[in-house]
Formats: sequence, C-alpha cells, structure tokens
Amino acid sequence: MTSVLKRLFSSSLVVVVSQAMPRRMNVYHFKKGTEICNYSYSNTILAVRLNRQRLIVCLEESVYIHNIKDMKLLKTLLNTPPNPSGLCALSINHSNSYLAYPGSATIGEIIIYDANNLNTVTMIPAHDSPLAAITFNASGTKLASASERGTVIRVFSIPEGLRLFEFRRGMKRYVNISSLSFSPDAQFLCASSNTETVHIFKLEQHGPSGEEETPTWSAYMGKMFTAASSYLPAQVSGMMSQDRAFATVRLHTAGQKNVCTLATIQKLPRLLVASSNGQLFIYNIDPQDGGECTLVQTHRLFGSDEDRDEAGVSAAPQSYAATAATVPTSGPVSATLTGYSEDGGVSKGEVIPEHEFAAGPVCLDDETEFPPVSIQNR
Repeated sequence: MTSVLKRLFSSSLVVVVSQAMPRRMNVYHFKKGTEICNYSYSNTILAVRLNRQRLIVCLEESVYIHNIKDMKLLKTLLNTPPNPSGLCALSINHSNSYLAYPGSATIGEIIIYDANNLNTVTMIPAHDSPLAAITFNASGTKLASASERGTVIRVFSIPEGLRLFEFRRGMKRYVNISSLSFSPDAQFLCASSNTETVHIFKLEQHGPSGEEETPTWSAYMGKMFTAASSYLPAQVSGMMSQDRAFATVRLHTAGQKNVCTLATIQKLPRLLVASSNGQLFIYNIDPQDGGECTLVQTHRLFGSDEDRDEAGVSAAPQSYAATAATVPTSGPVSATLTGYSEDGGVSKGEVIPEHEFAAGPVCLDDETEFPPVSIQNR
C-alpha cells in the first residue's frame, strides 16, 4: 500500500512513499518500471509536491527542497511550525517555484517561499484559525486558502500577498475543507469538504466603481450594502461583502473526504470530484449562469466490478491509480542516488533526461483521453 503517490504531470516520473516505509521516498521511471533514486528522512513523509524544477518533501516540522533534475538536496527548512497534516502547495509554472506552507500552528499564517532562489518572499495573515487548505493557480500568481472553520475562502496575489477575493462557503456549520482548485484560466475556484456540497466560485473582475461593468440588481444591492457597512460592526460588514458560490454540486453522500478539480474536457468546462470511497464524478458547468451542475459520468477508480454507483454505471477501464500501484515498492537500491544528507544531499547521481519532463499537465481536450482516468499508449 502507498501513502503518497505523485506523478510529474504526464511524464514518466512517479514518486512513491509506501505505508510500510513511511520515511523513505522512491522515485521511479513509470514506463520502464525502474527506480531512479530513493531518499530516507528523519521522520514520516506527510506530503510530496513537484514541478519541473523542484521536488518538495514535507515532514511535520521540516521541509526539504530538491533539484528535480539530479535530486540533489538544495535546502532544508528546519523547525517549521507543527504541520501534522503536511499541508503545503507548490506552484507549477515554469518561471517560478513558489512554495506555501503554514507559518503558525494556531492562526492561519501562510509563508510564501521562493524554492528557485531559496529565500522567503512574504508572510500572509490569511485567517484567524489554523489553515486547512491552500493552492496556487496554474501561473503561480494567485493563492487560495481556507481555515479549519471552513466558512470563508480567500484568494491572494502572489508574490505580494494582497487579498483579491473573499468567498463565503456557509455560516451555519464549520466543515473540513479537503481541497481547493483553480480552473486552468483562474476564472473559477472550487472547494470540496466532508459535506455533500461542492462549491464553485467565480473570480469576477469589477470596475473602478466596485460594480460590474453591466449594472445588475445584485450589483445595486451590493452598493447599498457597501454604503451601509460603515455603520455596522466590522464582522457583520465583512460578511456582507463576501461573495457566494456561483455554482454547486450535491453529492449522494456526506461525511467522506472529497477532492475536486476544474478542467476543460472536450472543449467544455468540467468539475471532477474524487471521493474516498473510490468514485470519480464528472459534472458539466454552466460558465455563464452557474447554478446546479449536471452529472455527466461516474467512474470507479478502484474496487471490484460489483461496485457500482447508484445510477448503475459500471467500472471504468483500468485507471492510472491502479496501474501506478503496480510500480514495485521494493527492489535493488540505486547505488549512486541513495541516502540523505543535511549538507546538500548526494554528490553525484543519474541526471534525469530533459525529455522526461512533460510540456504540461495531461491534455484533457483530447477525446481519446476521455474519461481522463483511462490509460492511453503514446
């Protein structure tokens, strides 16, 4: 069994951390089925993040930054605030490698670290409560965050750390936000939790006056609330200025961890939701009017053929997760890229060829890749 499984976009590089050896990270060549290297750490590996320049390994109270081309350890961030969930995010844009991680265990501070230049950029006071979720947009110019309360989601500019948007997920109950994800064009942001509802927010740009370019009734009411906010307590006026969900999805079950993402498939905007019970739901989104999203497909990521969803949709073809699980978690250890060192890692090793680094994420516009969990030989 694996506790961490990461793939570098659509390349052949796969990072595996097994439950049997939670302190060791193995990097494999997926197509060849061979091990490139392995590293051992002083404590349990909680999360791994990677882009074309850097590989980040997050432990509870430390973060390790590797150069992904030769896996050399470049920097060790020791004595970071306790982070038992391994919460961190790494931008995927080729021109930057911003790393975000909690700056406090008691309040929602976010440290923005430049993993390319190896220096701290800024600290963002995002929330009053500890962080629960953080994510970058595709270009690394925006960062979304949510706290353990799960009622408010905020979006900040990067690297400045200025607050751009504020969305209210709900007021009646606190929830555990399990994932945040921007759309590829950063016009939408989705949030999933342990409840039955997935929210999609629209990052609308307003004119200099604070209103939308085309005056609407809601814009008029928003202006009235803004004018009245100066007479109300700060907490109340802040709630009035927060935008609500643009679109929603209601899942069949609640209480499970759900991970969501926004993608363009067959030239249409889609919401993908993967649940902890092994199902993948694909929804259509109305980019103009929003509202309730419609279910398009349901796929089973793992499990037997007898496991079907309530609509009777059968299991999908073998998924990437199932295929990747066949990568060996034991075997001969690389003699040139083995071990861990506080002073910068190994001194030599196999350099990962440039062609192994994909030009971008999996292309979901290709009809041969729909559903996106299917494996296609290239």
